[in-house]
Amino acid sequence: MEDDRHAPVVLAIGAHPDDIEFHFAGTLLLLARAGWRIHCLNVSGGDCGSMVADNATTRQIRAAEGRAAAEVLGATLHDSLADDLLIFYGEPLLRRVAAVVRRAAPRILLTHALSDYMEDHVTTARLAVTAAFARGVPNFRTDPPLPPVSGDVTIYHAMPHGLRDPLRRAVVPDLFVDTSAVHERKRRALAAHASQKDWLDATQGMDSYLASCDRMSAAIGRLSGRYALAEGWRRHLHVGFAARDGDPLAEALGPDLCHPGPDDPPPVEL
Repeated sequence: MEDDRHAPVVLAIGAHPDDIEFHFAGTLLLLARAGWRIHCLNVSGGDCGSMVADNATTRQIRAAEGRAAAEVLGATLHDSLADDLLIFYGEPLLRRVAAVVRRAAPRILLTHALSDYMEDHVTTARLAVTAAFARGVPNFRTDPPLPPVSGDVTIYHAMPHGLRDPLRRAVVPDLFVDTSAVHERKRRALAAHASQKDWLDATQGMDSYLASCDRMSAAIGRLSGRYALAEGWRRHLHVGFAARDGDPLAEALGPDLCHPGPDDPPPVEL
């Protein structure tokens, strides 16, 4: 096997097992094709994601599903750090997330929107941003302690679920990624989270877990005006994270797979 230790790293930080597969996996798979190493962190272990099993059992089930999904993606999976609905922006968890960022040393960091329907998603995004900022700060101690890392990191925020913020306002990407060629593999990774179909059907009205993913990919594709299936991203301000305002995701995938968002697009319904 070819040594890829010097390949650039993309780190995906999601709130729950299956968030990365639902929102980020197409982009991750395309970056892997381009020679990048994939690292993933589900901040929560997903212990509340069951109508029938207790917390400990659910946590074990979802950990196994997360490992299976990571295998489909070809990703390095980091251990979860918290429980569902208990992802709080505070010192203990921030130090642990920052340790993952230092261990992975990503050039690209993918995470949730900073405004989304669920606080676990929003807080995960905030933790990811601060952890990335702290990656090179020598006096910031991580848990476990790890030395600071240097180098630029560019942060991209995924689309909120439903393509709207919590006040129902439409959210539009500033970068579209054509995920058509890898969508079936993205679906396989999402399908590894088998326990979530009944849970989401019962609690969030998703008539079909995988079909919901298909609809969102198709809606973002329509919004792009050029792709059948897509993921959308918004780039975080580079100040404090990179020396210049670069776009390494677009550079890595090229113009055939990436396109900037329209200046004044209409809202698109799922």
